[in-house]
Amino acid sequence: MNTSAETTPAALREQMIAAIKESYTLSPVVEDALRAVERHQFVPQVSIEEAYANEIVVTKQDADGQILSCLSQPAIVGMQLEQLAVQPGDRVLEIGAGTGYHAALLAYLAGPGGHVTAIDTDTDIVTDARARLAATSVGNVEVVRGDGALGHPANGPYDKNVATVGIFEIPDTWLHQLAPDGRVVAPVRLWASVTRSLALEHGPTGWYSVDHQMCGFIPLRDSTADDPRTILNLTPNRTVQLHLNQEHHLDTEHLPGILDQPAVTVGTGVMFGRRESVEWLYLWLTCVLDTGICRMPVTQEAIDTGLVDPMFRWGTMATPARGSLAYLTWRTEPDDHRDQPLEVVVIGHGPQASLLTTEIAGHIQTWNQQFRHSGVAFEVSAEAGASDADSTTRFSLPRAGRSISVIWR
Repeated sequence: MNTSAETTPAALREQMIAAIKESYTLSPVVEDALRAVERHQFVPQVSIEEAYANEIVVTKQDADGQILSCLSQPAIVGMQLEQLAVQPGDRVLEIGAGTGYHAALLAYLAGPGGHVTAIDTDTDIVTDARARLAATSVGNVEVVRGDGALGHPANGPYDKNVATVGIFEIPDTWLHQLAPDGRVVAPVRLWASVTRSLALEHGPTGWYSVDHQMCGFIPLRDSTADDPRTILNLTPNRTVQLHLNQEHHLDTEHLPGILDQPAVTVGTGVMFGRRESVEWLYLWLTCVLDTGICRMPVTQEAIDTGLVDPMFRWGTMATPARGSLAYLTWRTEPDDHRDQPLEVVVIGHGPQASLLTTEIAGHIQTWNQQFRHSGVAFEVSAEAGASDADSTTRFSLPRAGRSISVIWR
């Protein structure tokens, strides 16, 4: 191991904390936890530099290369710890044990008077997490194997419940196993490919967000609350794909090859600064479009050949509807400079591309004129099936269980 002054574990932890603070404000207690828990001990299979980089560390994949488990990006770890606000003496339930690193951080924050229960579906993950926690002398954590959606009532009630896997439905068991003044933090896929980590507390008529942040997580699997996803190849060589979810009841036979059809391009006149987040636009579109907006990952080959012109190098967000497909991109001027804003543009393909792109452009303009500077809150209904009437400011996203409302205000 290279142990120069810049690459010692302590120095790399400081660099990791500094990287997190570029995105999120960290409280002193969370900083102390990130400084005290040695992240590299939980992923010994990678270099120490990789362990502390502000990136995920993949720890398990299936035969097709899909990620089944990983060590979350430090920025996301810090964000969730801040959302959860663990106090000394808290009893904490973690859904998704992973490597045990997050449980070790929770245990540090809960202190010797608290206790952490971490649950995972895979025997090998549970075994490895137990071993890592034992090797680092973390004593106030129990790792159990089971269906994360069912929680673990034996160790409840819990003051805090955190999921480190993505979900579509918030299981009643998580809420029922909380203490009356407890808090749950969960990465909830709201609709299509838009996910936010919601920090929820109980109120008079349901559960209300006290914080929410954009994020992305591996979905809960092998569970009674599975959130299946379909990856549709839009090109034969898989250079462009579209992510579809359980709420998408679409005829997709026409979508492969649709990018070969003539493109329709519609400008919106809506401008973004180079460092400005598009997360609120994504959230608005997933509220107002029936199919929401879906991830459309692309390869560099698809960009280089001119097949697609995505917003980002990884790809962009797209909407399949009316037998067509539309996606978002930027318009830049030939003499473009780094400090110049970018215009949101919609590109469509298919028989109804003109209608679809115009509709989406209209929604983007409405958001820009009426809601761009609005605050947003989330509510989870007190009962299964309950929902509020939709309006121009409140959108109810249906579920088999408790509905989720997005309120623009």
